[in-house]
Parts: sequence; structure tokens; C-alpha cells
Amino acid sequence: MLTLYLHIPFCKARCSYCDFYLVTGTEHIDAFFSALSLETASRSADLKGKRVGAIHIGGGTPSMVPVHYLAAWLEGIAGMCSFSPDIEIALEANPEDLDGKKMDELRAAGITRLSIGAQSFLPEKLHVLGRAHTALQAQQVTVGALQRFESVSVDLICGVPGENLSIWSADLDKALSLRPHHISVYMLSVEPKTILHRKIAKGMVTVPDDAVQATLFERAQSELLLNGYNHYEVSNFSLPGYHSRYNLATWKREPYVGFGPSAHSFFVSEESEVRTANVSSLVRYLGAPANAVAFHEELSAEERFTEQVFLSLRINSGLDVDFLRKENKLGHSRLQSITRFEESGWIEQQEGRLYLTEKGFLFADLIAEKFIFG
Repeated sequence: MLTLYLHIPFCKARCSYCDFYLVTGTEHIDAFFSALSLETASRSADLKGKRVGAIHIGGGTPSMVPVHYLAAWLEGIAGMCSFSPDIEIALEANPEDLDGKKMDELRAAGITRLSIGAQSFLPEKLHVLGRAHTALQAQQVTVGALQRFESVSVDLICGVPGENLSIWSADLDKALSLRPHHISVYMLSVEPKTILHRKIAKGMVTVPDDAVQATLFERAQSELLLNGYNHYEVSNFSLPGYHSRYNLATWKREPYVGFGPSAHSFFVSEESEVRTANVSSLVRYLGAPANAVAFHEELSAEERFTEQVFLSLRINSGLDVDFLRKENKLGHSRLQSITRFEESGWIEQQEGRLYLTEKGFLFADLIAEKFIFG
């Protein structure tokens, strides 16, 4: 089964914490979709004879694009491969772009899952984050989406400047009162070269320290689990059966094809595993969409091992201990790490698999590093 990703690089403005590839403005939307059509046609060999189980349209802000562009691309893709009868087609959306009419158009175009970038349901947090929508818009759009789409996900950010446990608890309560099918919880990450990074460097704002961040995330874990959500990946919680199919496929290292500037692809065969990435430049992409790939790498055995460990530990299906044995990686230091992490309450073993505990999810990267590097 194959999954697809489409990166739409347009945003009205760059949020202070964002380091994704994007361009602001709308003047190149028509040219982009013309180029996208050429890139898609050039990759027909990657799609021919394949069944697609999930498509994720991200960005950028896909919801700001006129729906007819999305519908045309999906129709073109459907003619190059076969769609699974229950295919999930997800679109990332900002509340300020959506009203009832727009959501009806998206549903008619084939979108089955809406991923709403609410980030918060509190006015004060939205102001700090520099979001364009209001708390009321976030609430109303979520309610409207739940009436129209088979699956609705909401993004939340914790650990923004000035946030404490009381504020975060209020935000969680508002999100839970709406009962979306899926909630992603991201601890605010200060990425280099972002607006937020520059503000912190200048002493204009401060963010909660790691201990506070951990406390906020632990509150999210306890509240979401109490309300019936399954913690299936470090940052992701879903009601039963509502996980993100595209994201789970990528974490399980299943093949996917990416379209658009900065999009990544992963190809798997009996002989090799290959990762590629498109050029992270709209200008260069528009100039040669059929030759958009700027990075190509065949993974070594060591790199495949590293990815398998790192990604397996992020999801609740766990890491197969026999995989470590077969790869001759279960040496003395790793056995010591397993014992130490079990004693710390970070991992547990069941039927030959290693699973992160709720506490362990906070240290996923550290645990993975110990198993990878010994």
C-alpha cells in the first residue's frame, strides 16, 4: 500500500515559531498548480499499478487555496493509480480560511479528514502565537467540521511564552468539550532562525523551561487518556480507529511519494530503500517541476537500523527485541540500557517487544539514541 503527500507552500504570513518551507502571498498559486500537474505526470511510473491508502495535503496552508485546484489534482492522481475503497484524504486547514461553504466544497472534492491548526482555544495564547484566527473561530470551525467530515483532528501547542498549568488545563478542557476524533499535542519548539528564536535571543520573550513543559505534557497525557483517547505516537492521540493513516504509515516506514517543493519521498524494494527530497524553492520548482528532486539517498544497513529503532519507539506498536538480535545490535550496553529504562519506568517489555510508557514518551529521543549508539 502506498501513501501520498502534497506540500502546498503558501501561507498568508509566517507564524513566529514556524520553520517549514513556505512563501507568503497568493500570486503564484496558479503557476504552482500548473507546475504540480507536470511534476505529477512525470512521476506516473511511481504510481502506476499501485494502490493508495492515504493522501495528506500539508504545507503551508492548503486551506487558503481555491478548492477547484485540489479537486483537479486529486482527480488526476486517481487516474494514475487505484484508491483504496476507504482511502483517507486529509487536508491541513486554518480556522480563518473555513466557513460552512468552504468545508462543503472540500468534502465534495473528496477530503475525508480535516486537520485543523487551532493551536489553542484561548485568546491570550493565540495572540502570543501570532495566529490570525480567534478562539471563537477555532471552536465554530471544529464544530462545523465534525458535522461534515468522517475524521477531524485538532492541533494544540503547549508551553507558549507565559503559559502555566492552569492556562494549559483550560485550553485542554475547551478542546475536549468539542470531542474531535484526534488531537495532536506539540510542545513549543524553538527552532533556529525563526521569529520566536530571534525574540528569545533579544530577551523580548521567555518560554517555560523543560520541567514546566514536561508537566504540561503529562497533564495532556492524563486528561486525554481519561477521556478515551489512545496515545499512539509521541505527539498524537486519537479515539479508537481515528489515527492519521498517512502519518502512521510513515512512522512504520511504509513507502510514500511526495509532491511539491520540499516534499520528501520514500521508496522501498527488495534491493534497496531510497529517500528523496524535492527542492525547497518555489522559484526553482516552477522552473523545472519534472526535475524537482534535489536530494537522493540510498540508505545503508546502518541507516535502516537507525530509522527502524527511532521510528518504532515513537509509536505504541513498540520495537521488536528480535530485530535488535537479528541485526547483532543487542550487545551488553543495550541490555544495560533496557534494564535501566525499565527501572526508571520509561519502557516495559511485553511478548518480546519494547514499549515506551506514558512517562517514557517524554524521553523518546534519548531512549532511541541509547539503543542506536549503545
